[in-house]
Amino acid sequence: MILPGATLGMLGGGQLGRLFTLAAHDLGYRVVVLDPDPDSPAGRVADEHLHAAYDDPWALERMVQGCAAITTEFENIPAETLERLGASVPVFPSAAAVRTAQNRIREKTFLRESGFPTAPFAVIRDTHDLAGAMAEVGVPAILKRAEFGYDGKGQARIATAGDLQAAFTRMGEVACVLERRVDLALEVSVVLARGIDGQACCYPVAENEHRNGILDVSIVPARIDPDLAATALDMALGVAAALEYQGVMAVEFFVTHDDELLINEIAPRPHNSGHYTVDACASSQFEQQLRALCGLPLGDTRLLSPVAMVNLLGDLWAKREPRWSSVFAAPGARLHLYGKREARVGRKMGHYCVLGEHVDSALALARELYRAL
Repeated sequence: MILPGATLGMLGGGQLGRLFTLAAHDLGYRVVVLDPDPDSPAGRVADEHLHAAYDDPWALERMVQGCAAITTEFENIPAETLERLGASVPVFPSAAAVRTAQNRIREKTFLRESGFPTAPFAVIRDTHDLAGAMAEVGVPAILKRAEFGYDGKGQARIATAGDLQAAFTRMGEVACVLERRVDLALEVSVVLARGIDGQACCYPVAENEHRNGILDVSIVPARIDPDLAATALDMALGVAAALEYQGVMAVEFFVTHDDELLINEIAPRPHNSGHYTVDACASSQFEQQLRALCGLPLGDTRLLSPVAMVNLLGDLWAKREPRWSSVFAAPGARLHLYGKREARVGRKMGHYCVLGEHVDSALALARELYRAL
């Protein structure tokens, strides 16, 4: 067990690393952040910011010497970095789990071989695979880069063989998966924590709405059948067990109009759709990340209030600073800004949560506040 007063390492300096750092400080830990951005949101609130590349030998040695355990805030940290650090100090999630989740081919193959349902897909590694993939998956479909695609980036909708050839060329003919578009009713996600002893617990299922491929609103509890929600929780726990995972992770699902659950993606870290836990649960996903990392008992995941979480993208700043007064004046509203200096279109700048007696009233107020911004 790693107790308060220890120093923890965070690979990545974005908003997830920032929120982890703040949670760690609340519990009496110090945090060293490694991120190449000299002005990273997490680096500016950490006890120490190592401004270096994720494979920089000096920075990695500094983390080994100074940290009792190390975690990460995003899945594109090189697995080799996690392996190198993990040879000397506890590193969670493991390099093996991150390596699986950071590549769609490995991720979807793992899910299929482990017996978890996904949308039909085929692997494309070069132009010779295009025709076979199209015949296997059919249309409509979506072409997705195997690596470095997020928030709708690195994806293209496919209706014809010509679309597929053109999209594959635009993506630089890198490895991809071709995935059948499903009859989608809605999307949900489950954030969970799993400890080194295999103990695991889930937060309530979140119902997610996206805009331009980026999460827009999360609604909790999800407005789905309780049996379907229970199935999602069980499947998420099963994925974590199959990965032998330690830490916080999210499992994203498609829900079809036939109430079929299909796993879309795994995120080996806290998740945007889990931000509601900071304001609406007995313990947040970031406290859970720390507890799992340090070998502490996992925290209480009870939902204390229905909640709607709204993402704030840089688009809001296009004409002027948003009018925050409406959020501050609203009962049950909590604003979180990430300290990013430059607002860009599509960039996540913050979020707010609205707590309410009923989920529909919380969502209605959340939408009203957004219109007032």
